Amino acid sequence: MMQRVRQYFITGLLVWLPMGVTVWVLMWLVGILDGIFLGVLAAAEAMLPNAGVLAGKLRHVPGLGVILVALVILGTGLFVANMFGQWWLRQWDKVMTRIPVVRSIYSSVKQVSDTLFSGSGQAFSKAVLVQYPRQGAWTIAFLTGRPGGEVARHLDGDYISIYVPTTPNPTSGFFLMVPRADVVELKMSVDEALKYVISMGVVSPPTSVPVPAPATAPLAQPNSTSAEQNVLPLATPVADGAARSES
Repeated sequence: MMQRVRQYFITGLLVWLPMGVTVWVLMWLVGILDGIFLGVLAAAEAMLPNAGVLAGKLRHVPGLGVILVALVILGTGLFVANMFGQWWLRQWDKVMTRIPVVRSIYSSVKQVSDTLFSGSGQAFSKAVLVQYPRQGAWTIAFLTGRPGGEVARHLDGDYISIYVPTTPNPTSGFFLMVPRADVVELKMSVDEALKYVISMGVVSPPTSVPVPAPATAPLAQPNSTSAEQNVLPLATPVADGAARSES
């Protein structure tokens, strides 16, 4: 009897837990946006005392901050889409990059956001399989590009940059530069790979081809005839097969 009650309880928990977490995240985001809106209203009341009555009425409208912040972001995008807006954006970047402490934070965040949200970039465009943290242990990583600058000059060979997320929080992880031949491109999408990582392997993505276990399918040696098939391209998928091992 108790075992059946426990089974029903776990089944009900599996139904309500995703919904509860989703609602909690949405409420958290709404709270942040409403907090930004209330801060703007407080600043408006300080500069315009006559606007206190209108600000008091707007303060009690639920979700208004989300709508207004979304409209501000949309309006900003429309503004910088033309030559005049681009000029103002360049002037703003010059001002922000001249402030000593703000300069490093602003430049880093801008570079990362431009890379992640750029339509022409390769950041997080592919899910790959890599041996980490040791030979024979496999994990999922995401392609972020290629090493550049001084780092690329010290790397002998063809290397790519990958991000190895942690479980169950993929926002933290490890940045690695590995040889291109040591990773295997996966056919699953980035969303499917993220679900696989967050669920700790419980939510397995669908696959149309059998995936051999690393113990029974060792990596091919450099002199193998299938070595060229397992080289990871940045734009084209690889052929099905096992990955190459480290030299």
